[in-house]
Amino acid sequence: MKVIVDLCIVPIGVGVSLSPYVAACEKVLSQAGLKVVLHANGTDIEGEWDAVFAAVRQCHEVVHGMGAPRITTTIKVGTRTDRIQTMEDKVKSVKSKLGEVRIEGA
Repeated sequence: MKVIVDLCIVPIGVGVSLSPYVAACEKVLSQAGLKVVLHANGTDIEGEWDAVFAAVRQCHEVVHGMGAPRITTTIKVGTRTDRIQTMEDKVKSVKSKLGEVRIEGA
């Protein structure tokens, strides 16, 4: 099953700079052959369910291996059975409708 995941892994007990841990996870996800899009508060991931969640587990293992005693993770998961949809498809759909949206009082 194809899945699109919004992932945010936060190591706890490692100080305030988290970019080395984010970079390590980005490397894991890329090496897993997944489509990834880094954003300001996490990473969007697209791929097969088992591959995506195996990579999320590996991210946890790598971050713990870097010395993080605790990790908190937020995951949003989206699947479809009616058709295949990519991350780009979802963004394109919203952007195509921007001209149609009217805001009251603006």
